[in-house]
Amino acid sequence: MKTFEDLGISEQIVKALKENKIITPSEIQQKAIPFLIQKGSDFIGQAQTGTGKTAAFGLPVLHQIDPTSDKIQVLILCPTRELCQQIAKQLFSFTKYCDQKIFTEAVFGGAPIGVQISRLQRTTHIVVATPGRLVDLQEKQAIDLSRVKTVVLDEADEMLTLGFKDDLDKILQSIKNKKATWLFSATMNQGIKAIIHNYMAPDAFKIEVNRHEAVNKDILHQYVVCDPKEKSEMLIHFLKSQGENRGVIFCRTKASTIALNELLQTKKYATDTIHGDLKQIERDKVMRAFKKSNLQILIATDIAARGIDVENLSYVVHYELPDQNEYYTHRSGRTARAGKKGLSLVIITQKEVQTLRAIEKSLGIKMEEVK
Repeated sequence: MKTFEDLGISEQIVKALKENKIITPSEIQQKAIPFLIQKGSDFIGQAQTGTGKTAAFGLPVLHQIDPTSDKIQVLILCPTRELCQQIAKQLFSFTKYCDQKIFTEAVFGGAPIGVQISRLQRTTHIVVATPGRLVDLQEKQAIDLSRVKTVVLDEADEMLTLGFKDDLDKILQSIKNKKATWLFSATMNQGIKAIIHNYMAPDAFKIEVNRHEAVNKDILHQYVVCDPKEKSEMLIHFLKSQGENRGVIFCRTKASTIALNELLQTKKYATDTIHGDLKQIERDKVMRAFKKSNLQILIATDIAARGIDVENLSYVVHYELPDQNEYYTHRSGRTARAGKKGLSLVIITQKEVQTLRAIEKSLGIKMEEVK
């Protein structure tokens, strides 16, 4: 089994990884890191969330920074504020023991742009941004990307789903001196293929992490079939069995999250919702309460849940099936983090059994029926 030292990671960074309980490189890290450190040219990585992508590109990014320069050298683009903050936080934690400081700044919509502009005037080596906010900063001429050598597109398919195509085009066309684009995406749809065709070398190095490996082995996958009218009862029965344990319940729509939240609050559960229509300040407030354990249960839609990284969540409940099979992986990956065990429970009606079988097949997992 390879170690991070074998992959070319420096001693100081390995020390910080160990402190973060990151000991054994995941499949994508083993495949990506040596290439990205040694060659670092155009790269395509097809991988789901929860496979260790941030370290797969983040560690090579840190190795290519020249800390003696005060210029922005790497730009990382990702779909949501939560993911921006998570990436920046991880990069910061990896550099704890580095001899020279490497400075990362996260910029995203929904936060005061003035504060972000003043922060960018300090030494910044890496910028992690959502596309919309980056375009705003470029239009105000408040960010200098002229020395950027590497652009990382993380969860590129999700950025397209969220409507950032035009912003991505603007950004990628504006960076004149870049040497490489590193693209990570769970799916390779037409939109992603167009980005690869327009902005990347024809011989870009490509890896794919086995989709069947993408689902965490420490998660127990279960499902229960019930009458549509019994769904909420079934959920409450499950929550009672979980006692004080904490988790996330997923719905497909904002309306469902709100209705379910009201129901569970009447049953005296400490719950709140996170969905796309919440203002950023409201989302932050909910996430803070959840992280501090003031909330026992978070009820979320798929897009809003990107980047939820909360420790010690015992379970995920799929109260409504996701629109896309990949979302099942994103959802389930909220539990069983950092080597812990977790449970993923799907509550479905008889009509939905076929859809569940399709998810099992596409992700290469077997779910156990609970009577």
